Amino acid sequence: MALPQPMSPVALLLVLTAAFTHATWNILAKQAAHCRFFNWYYSVGAAVLFAPLAWSVSSDFLPHASFVVALVLLATSVLHALYSELLQRGYRAADLSVVYPVARGTGPLISFIGAIFVLGEHPSLVATGGALLVVAGVLVLAGGRRLLDELRKPASARGTAVAGLYWGGLIGLAIAAYTLNDGYAVKALLVPPILVDYCGNLFRALVLAPQALRRRDVVAAEYPRYWKQALGVSILGPTGYILVLYAMTLAPVSHVAPARELSMMIGAWFGARLLGEGHALQRVIAAALIVVGVGALALG
Repeated sequence: MALPQPMSPVALLLVLTAAFTHATWNILAKQAAHCRFFNWYYSVGAAVLFAPLAWSVSSDFLPHASFVVALVLLATSVLHALYSELLQRGYRAADLSVVYPVARGTGPLISFIGAIFVLGEHPSLVATGGALLVVAGVLVLAGGRRLLDELRKPASARGTAVAGLYWGGLIGLAIAAYTLNDGYAVKALLVPPILVDYCGNLFRALVLAPQALRRRDVVAAEYPRYWKQALGVSILGPTGYILVLYAMTLAPVSHVAPARELSMMIGAWFGARLLGEGHALQRVIAAALIVVGVGALALG
């Protein structure tokens, strides 16, 4: 089997744009971490805003869709619902600067390995080294030795770093699962990327609706406070992920998944500027590792 071609400039541009949107909406999600129905707010918003585009793109595809396509779309809906719930719980339990990097670092590593063994991709040695550098940079950004120091302490004396590691790892597993599933959907089954993302948002909106209707008092009290964050995620979340899915149609999943972690550089800057988080030198070193790693992926 021939080796995959290096990531094209178009695919890399899509991933870079998606990285910016992803980091931005995660800042918004962190700001709304204690909102009980935040996932429902932005899911409903995305389902409404993207309905015309989803219908126009998918109207010719859906009538001829196979049972396998239906199963894959159901899988992506469930996996993204699980990811959204884990993400909000993680942001309630620990800092963005720990949860986000650990989640984004765990996911690509599993996705990279899975793309090799599940999708049959054969990344070059350069691309493999690039993936490892990206993951190493993300882990350094997450805290590195500071996380190890926390793990050595008794459970009662640990700070939020360990909780961030725990939730970030769970979120990373969900990321790896939906990345492989959705990569298979758009590459092997030729499912339109907009349909893959839209099914996830529509599924969450419907599944969470009964609870929201039972707690209309909470919804009415929370919505005025968090509607701006919800609207931002409604727009930026689907936009960023659709760009990633289109990138997967142009480049191997084992290249796209780690390259998405450029969002770490943007997230680190946002965290320092908007959330007042420190460790500037550590973040510079981590960012340098990520830049070199993404360069190797693009050339590999």
